[in-house]
Amino acid sequence: MDAFAQVAGAPLGGGTGTIDMSVYGLFMQADWVVKAIMILLLMASFWSWAIIFEKVLRLRSLKRSAQSFEDTFWSGVSLEDLYDRVGAKPDDPMSSIFSAAMREWRRSVSKGLASSATARAALRQRIEQVMSVTIQREMEAIEKRLGFLATVGANATFVGLFGTVWGIMNSFSHIAQSKNTSLAVVAPGISEALFATAIGLVAAIPAAGAYNILSGQVSRYAQQLEAFAGEFITILSRQLEEQV
Repeated sequence: MDAFAQVAGAPLGGGTGTIDMSVYGLFMQADWVVKAIMILLLMASFWSWAIIFEKVLRLRSLKRSAQSFEDTFWSGVSLEDLYDRVGAKPDDPMSSIFSAAMREWRRSVSKGLASSATARAALRQRIEQVMSVTIQREMEAIEKRLGFLATVGANATFVGLFGTVWGIMNSFSHIAQSKNTSLAVVAPGISEALFATAIGLVAAIPAAGAYNILSGQVSRYAQQLEAFAGEFITILSRQLEEQV
């Protein structure tokens, strides 16, 4: 019989009970503070995975929608026809940018607010501002809850470490009370403490990795939106010049 099995079957404090070294047993035997930390970390881990899956699916959908819209946009269809097709309530950020810019364009042109060079410059500035605000609003919605992943990735390990320190303190307290330094007395508290650290790592590592990957994808998507906005304002400016 190896040393771990001997510890697991050894009586605690001279009693007849055995030490349950399973995951469930380590949790149930832990101090209430360590239990609370374990539950908190598990909840954070579950919520992190929910956010990860939601963001992965969301970004894939947005990329497909953006590619589809750009294919239609550059296919030669007129801006007016495309705007009528997209409608006032588009389904994706790139369509929202296009719709917001076209709405400002139509309103200004219909009121004759592009008759002079100064008016055309002011219209271009308004359209750029409208698109910038739309991009910011759409990106805020996409980035929502990413900060939670960053928080879990940065702090879950330290929260688990706090549980470890607390468990070790309890172990030394039990040693002092029982005046017994055998491994059977020390092992349960140390195991519970290390288990808290393990849960902290389980929560932190995926959250930190996913945050780095997702934030990079979000940044690239934002650059794609900004590039489209820049190309679109160039097209609108050219049409304004042709109307002179």
